Amino acid sequence: MYDFLFFTENILLGVALAIDAFSVSLANGLNEPCMKMRKMCGIAGVFAFFQALMPFLGWVLITTVLSYFEALRVFIPWIALALLGFIGGKMLYEGIKNKDCDCPCGCASLTLGALIVQGIATSIDALSAGLNFVKYDIFGAVVAAIVIALVTFMICLTGVFIGKKTGTKLAGKAGILGGVILILIGLEIFITSFI
Repeated sequence: MYDFLFFTENILLGVALAIDAFSVSLANGLNEPCMKMRKMCGIAGVFAFFQALMPFLGWVLITTVLSYFEALRVFIPWIALALLGFIGGKMLYEGIKNKDCDCPCGCASLTLGALIVQGIATSIDALSAGLNFVKYDIFGAVVAAIVIALVTFMICLTGVFIGKKTGTKLAGKAGILGGVILILIGLEIFITSFI
């Protein structure tokens, strides 16, 4: 069961699921260009946790209470739009308020609460990935979730790093760009769910 195809399939699924989290990680790096490595790893870790948790929860819902899962599916794009719109709007507001801030380290810092909201918002659509896990037993679902978490961690750490390097050059304008990116990701998740 845990052959080359199993790992390839779940690595590719992890990459697909991590795209939104990568973009948000990039925005976080833009917003806080002097971020320490420990915080960068923390951000990547939170996204990895939620990207692994959501497909696993999807698997649990599908294997136990499928009718509830189908009822929840309608709300996923709305929840993602609301959460990312709120966090992006707040970041945009702070960026505009501090646009004249010339300090290279930015004027705002990402809080744990905001990071958790970002993690949930970017991973909630991954509940549907639980459909891919339906062929696995519980151990297979856990291993697949771990593979997705590892892939997401690496992708998001790269995103924070790129954003951080770019954010240093943008100084006070990075928060505005980061907020716009989050709002656009929320709109993208919302719009593509209806296509």
